[in-house]
Amino acid sequence: MSIDSLIRNTIRSDVLATPGYHVADASGFIKLDAMENPYPLPDHLATDLANRLANVALNRYPVASYASLKARICQQLGVPEGYDVLLGNGSDELISILDMACAHQDRRAVVLSPVPTFVMYARSAKFAGMDFVGVPVRDDLTLDKDAMLAAIAEHKPALVYLSYPNNPTGNLFDEDDMVEIIRALGDTGIAVVDEAYEPFAQKSFMHRLPEFDNLVVMRTVSKLGLAGIRLGYMSAAPQLLEQFDKVRPPYNVNVLTQVAAEFALDHIAVLNEQAAVLREQRALLSAALAAIPGVHVFPSAGNFILARVPDAEAATAYLLSHKVLIKNVGKMHSVLSNCLRITVSTPEENAAFLDAFKASQAA
Repeated sequence: MSIDSLIRNTIRSDVLATPGYHVADASGFIKLDAMENPYPLPDHLATDLANRLANVALNRYPVASYASLKARICQQLGVPEGYDVLLGNGSDELISILDMACAHQDRRAVVLSPVPTFVMYARSAKFAGMDFVGVPVRDDLTLDKDAMLAAIAEHKPALVYLSYPNNPTGNLFDEDDMVEIIRALGDTGIAVVDEAYEPFAQKSFMHRLPEFDNLVVMRTVSKLGLAGIRLGYMSAAPQLLEQFDKVRPPYNVNVLTQVAAEFALDHIAVLNEQAAVLREQRALLSAALAAIPGVHVFPSAGNFILARVPDAEAATAYLLSHKVLIKNVGKMHSVLSNCLRITVSTPEENAAFLDAFKASQAA
């Protein structure tokens, strides 16, 4: 038996043709490529959390309802009264749940989104057996509402993902344009507003859930400072959320994540203070980059900055050789030609990045 033959005969051809999702080894690097909060919990809170985790019953499955964690999320994170949340292993699992629930077997099912955007919208759609339709943003990275509405009329998508703010561009799409898109879907499509960067945008559709039966608002605690525990949550009309919950694997959030998240939400003020510091650093880093000749900085509502530079490949290679990791997004889409995405970090790491980047431009 040949392993190559086995793979060809059993694995889907579109999976075989799809490259793996590569995550660079960041050991020994200043890590500015993954939009993480650089600040750990204060020592006294870390000690308290360690004590709580030590008492977790690892021999037992989680309580399947996750009632206590969901109650904290609803109370602390602005979920409207009468609405619940569904939990996932990060946003990635929530996207997979949405796609699996909407991937009709008897007819063509479509996922639609502006592009460039979060790559998992297209990857998850493909793995669920759905078609993905990307609608390019304008050259200034704003949403092309007319093109979106035309694509909705043509393809009748089951799901439309709207990243708010968008990754990797960092901008907030126009709120009125988004509402028009949500309404255009009517009762034949679901709009998913992905608010992964809400702590830095300070803008949300969460409070508007009661206005739209076809709206899902999805978030993650990763960007807030808890990337390591892998927890995402989404809310929607109760009847709609009930259908998505049928697809969710039982016990999909582990007990350590549950306890750590409950603890963090009990101390949400600390994480909100860290987000405020990063918003301040975003403004300072944006201004410093914009002052460098040849660099164009785009407005950002996330915890990262998109900048167009004269030579993204050369800058990335130079930074890599100086142990600084950033993301070269220039090959994602033509509108991002020579663009870098830089995570906003501590003043010290931002300064180290700026020194290395300025040197790369002078080299």
